[in-house]
Amino acid sequence: MSQVFEQSIQINATATTVERCITEYALMHRWLNPVLRCEPIGQWSTNVGSKSRFVIQIPIIKPTLNSIIVERQPGLVVWEFQGFFKGRDRWECQPIDKGTCLLNRFEFQIPNPVVSWGFKTFAQSWTKEDMQAQLRRLKRVAEEIQQGFY
Repeated sequence: MSQVFEQSIQINATATTVERCITEYALMHRWLNPVLRCEPIGQWSTNVGSKSRFVIQIPIIKPTLNSIIVERQPGLVVWEFQGFFKGRDRWECQPIDKGTCLLNRFEFQIPNPVVSWGFKTFAQSWTKEDMQAQLRRLKRVAEEIQQGFY
């Protein structure tokens, strides 16, 4: 069964600026959870077919999700994951009157029943909270760029 976590936030910056925060490697690491490290496989890119791995910095086990960009349009990036999770992470910038509405939709399955139980028991609520915190950090970065502070 798939689970879906969907969050959105209004950002006082253009969709182009918000998209840069998602697609530029250095900017992404300003808002990404510090426990999560994204490593490109080859040259960093957010073009369709580009690969990366997301590593959770848990000592010894370091769970890893391999990802590939499966959809890319102006204002839209969709990562598809394989690993202990299988699913997609969709980031969509929607222009609005005073900036951008950023939508993040994480749809996933956890095929291993033991890992699924562990996630539901220990990490599900933390993951939802972390998604909200990431959006707030991304908002801060995009608004700083828009105002010329970065």
